[in-house]
Amino acid sequence: MPVNLVAPEAHSLLPVAGVELGVAEAHVRKPNRKDVLVVKLAEGTRVSGVFTLNRFCAAPVVLCKQHLAAGTGIRALLVNTGNANAGTGDDGLVRARQTCEALATALQCSPEQILPFSTGVIMEPLPAERIIAGLPQAIANLKADNWAYAAEAIMTTDIVAKGVSRQLEIGGNTVTVTGIAKGSGMIHPNMATMLGYIATDAAVSQPALDALIQHAVNRSFNCITVDGDTSTNDALVLLATGQAGHAELTEADADYLALREVVTEVAVLLAQAIVRDGEGATKFMTIQVEAGQDEAECRQIAYAIAHSPLIKTAFFASDPNLGRILAAIGYAGVADLDVSKLKLYLGDVLVAEQGGRAASYVEADGAAVMQQAEILVRVVLGRGDASATVWTCDFSYDYVKINADYRS
Repeated sequence: MPVNLVAPEAHSLLPVAGVELGVAEAHVRKPNRKDVLVVKLAEGTRVSGVFTLNRFCAAPVVLCKQHLAAGTGIRALLVNTGNANAGTGDDGLVRARQTCEALATALQCSPEQILPFSTGVIMEPLPAERIIAGLPQAIANLKADNWAYAAEAIMTTDIVAKGVSRQLEIGGNTVTVTGIAKGSGMIHPNMATMLGYIATDAAVSQPALDALIQHAVNRSFNCITVDGDTSTNDALVLLATGQAGHAELTEADADYLALREVVTEVAVLLAQAIVRDGEGATKFMTIQVEAGQDEAECRQIAYAIAHSPLIKTAFFASDPNLGRILAAIGYAGVADLDVSKLKLYLGDVLVAEQGGRAASYVEADGAAVMQQAEILVRVVLGRGDASATVWTCDFSYDYVKINADYRS
């Protein structure tokens, strides 16, 4: 089961003025499951997105970038699960365009005003005809309070739907931020196979919205890893409908910073939920590297720890085989690292210092921490003021079973 994670209750995911969501069962890959989502946006909604850096990016990622660059204004998102439409060549682009054209006709807008998203099995032709056949059902289902169903409709190997809402006051008006995400495996930074959608009714200029999503993603989705595999389909989209009733925000406004803090909080909680629901996960681990020369080297060391199969399996076994962490720090690639200045903590327990086992360390103390479902690993480098945090999970038997049986 996911680590300290439950699906959000429907009433906890707050409607965002200017956003309607509708779901359908289109049998994209399997029957009797929600697998198509339409998100209809009020005219004038500003949209910003960040996408996978995988060079084998999926057809919908290509089209999303093109449609955003066209600058005609986005009126809807179209999401399908069960098929990634990646590794499908020109045929994948043709089929993705067909779905955009069909939804555009139904909503009376242009195909360039539709952003398509897909997630699921790679290298399989997209069943565009099934998705198109499911559109009338999704459109008829459009509601402002459908966020919980939308969160279910974008799941693949996820066990738990993921959604968060927060509110704040801007200019005497209540502003809502609601987000949903999916992801469980093939999770690695540079957008982690994840999809995320965060909407707000705040009024935000396009440059400020673009800066906001970069700030949020670099402190959330780009700080998680489950298995070190960067997906072909990753995408995070930030929507601002401008219907909250306050003046438009720019980066110079104090209220913009307040909004940025709340959007980032939502993004962090969604990103952590993906790790908590990591395929087969039994432990949620926070890797915190402190006192580095710069953030880059702190991240480098944190990811070396978070990606190590030896470390992840030791945590699953609750085995304080913590020499594996020292080894990962050593091979992380920080050439001038002075290990004699380094301190390693497991929770509050000092494990290593001065290049070896701490004199105060007793393995029973480490074993007690390893039994916990949520574990903090702290590495204090002793060479500066920079820091970085990465969230990850363990590797269990179920991770292998899930991925060995994924396509059946």
